[in-house]
Amino acid sequence: MSRKSEIEKLPYRRGVGVVLFNAQGRVFVAQRLDTTEPAWQFPQGGIDKDEDPLVAARRELREETGVTSAELIAETPDWLRYDLPRELVPKVWKGRYRGQEQKWFAFRFTGDDSEIRIDGEHPEFSAWAWMKLSETPSLIVAFKRPLYDQVVAAFRHLAA
Repeated sequence: MSRKSEIEKLPYRRGVGVVLFNAQGRVFVAQRLDTTEPAWQFPQGGIDKDEDPLVAARRELREETGVTSAELIAETPDWLRYDLPRELVPKVWKGRYRGQEQKWFAFRFTGDDSEIRIDGEHPEFSAWAWMKLSETPSLIVAFKRPLYDQVVAAFRHLAA
């Protein structure tokens, strides 16, 4: 399944992404646990069968960060997509998807930093930080940068 024509026939996996803003207008990012290269990202994940995207976003935020003290402040009007690099398609999601199609949500964190726990039941991150929204595309793996540029553009008005 490495031929371009085969990959283009595959569907996109439906998912959600969360940009969590703190009171200072900075955003939560975390370093992926499964790689040694710099790969800081926002919380994100798949949508379960028949799950509402907003419900999925809240669930992913809770599972990946422990955060429940957050209020919805915006969402992207459209679904945003990224394609996996050709060599990753057979290795990720059992080769069933060409990439992800995600609905993105912005939340305002209303809790205290002590609420943030990245060492949950199934940890995905090794470290976390608050950063400027504009810095985030340069921190993500290269194939997701165009998507992160779109997320930044969609939520720029919420940043400090």
